Amino acid sequence: MDSRASIALGVLLLSAAFVARADDVPSNSLRVGAYYVTYNVSADDIKGPFVPPGVNVDLKSVVTPYFAYVRRLSGRFSLELAFGVPPLTKTVGKGPATLGSVPYNGQVISTARWFAPTLLLNFYLLDETHRLRPYIGAGVNYTRFYDRQSTPAGDAASGGPTSIKLPSSVGPAGTVGLAYHVSGGFNVYASYSVSRVHTLLTADTAGVIRNSHIEFGPRALVVSAGYSF
Repeated sequence: MDSRASIALGVLLLSAAFVARADDVPSNSLRVGAYYVTYNVSADDIKGPFVPPGVNVDLKSVVTPYFAYVRRLSGRFSLELAFGVPPLTKTVGKGPATLGSVPYNGQVISTARWFAPTLLLNFYLLDETHRLRPYIGAGVNYTRFYDRQSTPAGDAASGGPTSIKLPSSVGPAGTVGLAYHVSGGFNVYASYSVSRVHTLLTADTAGVIRNSHIEFGPRALVVSAGYSF
């Protein structure tokens, strides 16, 4: 075997060894944990017949299970599909203490569930030789509202049984987090995510229509554990 053939064989062997090592790195991860979600609500005052100025809404914080599938793209990049068990989110009145003689401010006036998967491209600031790896990510959130209900307090404030519409939302999302390699395929994570969720609230009370454009501004603290395979 001449020297050129030996060099070529050596390059092929080194390439094969590199590919084998790369293949040994797990490409898939599953994560399970908890979302703690707070809302930075920005809403127009509710407009419509018989609505005085200053009638607005706010949302209560929720905690719900978190799940994610993560695909390793390279040593520094991964793609994360995250979602939570749709939480029962409570909308409370904000503004006047009463509407006429009906209590309003602080009352739970409606409830809804939402399914909100988020797709994120994450970038790790340190390579895979480090046990603790900070990361940042950006992507897109889709939110679908369902099981929308006006409560008895909401019906009373609206003047009768009320149906609620909340169209779906698509908006940007971002995250910062820490990943810690425990051992083998096991890791733990902590992250803080923000996303833009917006919709047009439409309340229909026997044909009387009232509405408000709402920016929910969810902020999610996530603590989770994962396994890579």
